[in-house]
Amino acid sequence: MKDRLLTPGPAEVPPETLLELAKPVFHHRTKEFRAILMAVTQDLKDVFQTKNDVLIFASSGTGAMEASVVNLLAPGDKALCVRGGKFGERWSELCERFGARTINLDVEWGQAVRPEAIEAALRKDPDIAAVYVTLCETSTGVAADVEAIGKVVATSGACLVVDGISGVGAMPMKTDEWGVDMLVVGSQKALLLPPGLAFLSVSPKAWARIEKAPRRAYYFDLRAARKALAKEDTPYTPANTLIAALKKSLDLLKKEGLEAVWARHTRVAQATRAAVEAMGLKVYAARPASALTAVLLPDGVDAEAARSLLKKKYGVAVAGGQDQLKGKILRIGHLGYADTLDLLGAIVALEMVLAEMGVPVPLGAGVAAAQKALLAR
Repeated sequence: MKDRLLTPGPAEVPPETLLELAKPVFHHRTKEFRAILMAVTQDLKDVFQTKNDVLIFASSGTGAMEASVVNLLAPGDKALCVRGGKFGERWSELCERFGARTINLDVEWGQAVRPEAIEAALRKDPDIAAVYVTLCETSTGVAADVEAIGKVVATSGACLVVDGISGVGAMPMKTDEWGVDMLVVGSQKALLLPPGLAFLSVSPKAWARIEKAPRRAYYFDLRAARKALAKEDTPYTPANTLIAALKKSLDLLKKEGLEAVWARHTRVAQATRAAVEAMGLKVYAARPASALTAVLLPDGVDAEAARSLLKKKYGVAVAGGQDQLKGKILRIGHLGYADTLDLLGAIVALEMVLAEMGVPVPLGAGVAAAQKALLAR
């Protein structure tokens, strides 16, 4: 049975990139690696739509999230954290861990934060140093309106920090145009790579605050990373084989074209949502992201049991819910290397699993709706 990885990260990796990872390990303090590093850094700037510095770390995306907190904020600085899911909560946890005075803006799970709520919080407390938001809340499938949020934050003295880990590459993220001061991205989502790399873009506005903050990080010291990058190097041993493979993946994205990549994800996401509704189910997110679809199952239907059957009987791996959503939703990833036939196969499998569990799903309805949505584009 063929396995099909349709979780919202890690995602499937193209064979060209896997072949690059199969090559022998090479030394990193060489002109050959420096050339790769600089090429990848420029390509990442293009994907992130920024002219700002882009720094690379050997970590998961959470490592770059931590770097954006420990470097930007001094103990006692105020941070506004938007919490509408597990990863928004992570911003709050990180800020608290490093001594920030955290102001939590709680949003109902499944809903997107209103930019006006951020504006009101900044007006109420003009001493806020940073606003932490999530482009794609992977735990709920919600997309935030970062463009509108950026306009709000730009009128204040705060820096805007965005978790783009599951969103960047799957949906528009125009870092400079939208006024994003720090953007966090991970390798294992839409950037066509296994887990292990994290990326962080830093604006001049953010650097000005970083330079005034006490130097508390060591491995995640952004000043050390920027100093090394100016010499076409890294301060510590890089994950050089992953970075070489990333070059191959970024070449694939460049060949397709960024606008086309975004359009492809939008097309597949819309088809998935059409299938869900045709099956009599509900899309959980009020403002759905293009990276994944969170599917709310009917009351009394155990989503974890459905997820287990999908994997056991059909080799389809999807994600379940977290915290209060555990056992209630399935999260279908359609980002990165996933294509339309992967999606259609997953819908077929989901229909059969739910029918086997006694859910009155009209077999074929979801597939037909997805096909119509795909053909309509």
